[in-house]
Amino acid sequence: MSVSIDRKGAAEAWPAHAVEILPWRQQARGGTRADRMMSSVEATIPPMIAHLDYTPPPSVAVATEQAILAIAQADTDADGHSAALSRFMIRSESVASSKIERITATSVDYAKALAGNRSNASATSMVAASTALHGLVTSVDEERFDLDRVLAAHRALMKDDPLEAAYAGRLRDMQNWIGGSDHSPRDALHVPPAPERVAALMGDLIAFLNRDDIPVMVQAAIGHAQFESIHAFTDGNGRIGRALVSAVLRRRGVTRNTVIPLASGLLARREDYFATLGEYRRGRPDAVIELFARSARAAALCSRETIARITSMPAEWKAELRPRAGSAVAALIPAFYDHPVMAASEIEQRSGSSEQQTYKAVNQLTEAGFIQEITGRKRDRVWVASELLAELDDLDRRIQSSMAD
Repeated sequence: MSVSIDRKGAAEAWPAHAVEILPWRQQARGGTRADRMMSSVEATIPPMIAHLDYTPPPSVAVATEQAILAIAQADTDADGHSAALSRFMIRSESVASSKIERITATSVDYAKALAGNRSNASATSMVAASTALHGLVTSVDEERFDLDRVLAAHRALMKDDPLEAAYAGRLRDMQNWIGGSDHSPRDALHVPPAPERVAALMGDLIAFLNRDDIPVMVQAAIGHAQFESIHAFTDGNGRIGRALVSAVLRRRGVTRNTVIPLASGLLARREDYFATLGEYRRGRPDAVIELFARSARAAALCSRETIARITSMPAEWKAELRPRAGSAVAALIPAFYDHPVMAASEIEQRSGSSEQQTYKAVNQLTEAGFIQEITGRKRDRVWVASELLAELDDLDRRIQSSMAD
């Protein structure tokens, strides 16, 4: 099915979601009397989209082309530095994606969680989001999407969640809803399809994501919106759905070296973001495509500055410290660049020197302000490359500022 463009340049003919009335009964008593007395719910039925075509209006098409160009330029900048930069950008994206879900933690707590400290549940969840994103993006590198890859990403995201671990990596078998009451779908903003429809809808979505004849940003944005409408899991849908966008960019060859943290742009326009998903369900995809294009372009342009800063760091550290060739300091500068959070045992392993020389080097790097100890303990200490940690926050701030402007 192809769409047409009317004389005003607006695309049309993308199908709106249908609605069906389903019986509803609380599984556990709770909430108000209205929650307990609710007996039916209007659930949406997203359209099957695997074979649909969509041509956005000219202004949106231009925005998507600008976004793809900016992403490609940022990805080229990262070439040759892919290991360290890829990890950094994945962390940037997953942290911002978590913040959209109101999951927040300080950079220090996030660094502690990277080192295995689980005292902060939000920071631990952010690390899990990074793992899920990395797994999904790398699994589709020049490959095709399949359901197992998506389930594996969800399993990585939720397997250690105290409330949702039992559902990690599983399509939901219960009715869920977004917004409204915590105890029933009363006044919900969106009621996803019945669980019996989820498997078929996901198969259809994956077929859509595997097409190569759709403009990339259109495919990524519509694929995300469709996934959010299906809401295939009991929890974690937003983070997996946004990870799908990065995975589409990787599968289509737009990115090869890094991930563009476009979730920071969506975070700056959080209410608009959710509103565009509502527009999509009413058969109007333009707004969500344009918002994703704007967010991706802002993220890519800001990322180029960050990439330049990060790639220059090892040389700057060496120029300031002037380490002797073969010394522990000379070994730890690239080690902290590649692995910005390291425990004492890992530092000792990577230094290639005696314990005494290693900690002398650690003290030198700490005094210079390049690294900092973040546990405050005498045992099981962890150090972080503080400048890299600061870049994580700064990139997010600049992208959000760009979207606000």
